[in-house]
Amino acid sequence: MKKEAILIGYSGHGYVVADALICAGYSIKGYLDTAEKENNPYKLVYLGTEDSDSASIALKSTGFVVAVGNNAIRKTITEKLIDKEFFSLNIIHPSAIISGSVKMGTGVMVMAGVVVNPFAEIGDGVILNTNCTIEHECKIGSYTHIAPGVVLAGNVTIGENVFVGANSVIKQGVTIGNNVIIGAGTVIIRNIPDGATVVGNPGRIIK
Repeated sequence: MKKEAILIGYSGHGYVVADALICAGYSIKGYLDTAEKENNPYKLVYLGTEDSDSASIALKSTGFVVAVGNNAIRKTITEKLIDKEFFSLNIIHPSAIISGSVKMGTGVMVMAGVVVNPFAEIGDGVILNTNCTIEHECKIGSYTHIAPGVVLAGNVTIGENVFVGANSVIKQGVTIGNNVIIGAGTVIIRNIPDGATVVGNPGRIIK
């Protein structure tokens, strides 16, 4: 029987998630969003908002994916639906390479070309975006977004609600705190405290 999923959020990042779902063999039952979208490239059925009665009926029998890049919004929606005992799916693009020793939470999205090497740990609701590399024994906290092309060298620890911008590189053994923003192309060579914003090569804290 064909696997089914409901997409929550249908624009931009949602298109990437929709493609990953299809490539992974899922049939997309429909999408939930704040309003029906004029642009509907995958010809999906609009099922209402996540709080609507129609959404509740659909979610009783079908797992969901929150296709929202913003960490805080993704966490809020996911936890609200899990509290209602709906099921959050892990989506792994078939071109991704994931070691059998990796530990992974729920609601994780692994996009095309991602590599996750041995003994890495990935928290709930994490996005591993296109072509990022997560080396051995890295730990990534819940509701963090690793953008396209990022490289985490071995034994990197990243907290919760972190955004690591595209093509950034984090040196082996570095620890990144919670609620950190790392700008695109940043090279991190030392530990970063909670709440910091970091840019540049080498990375410097600007906030």
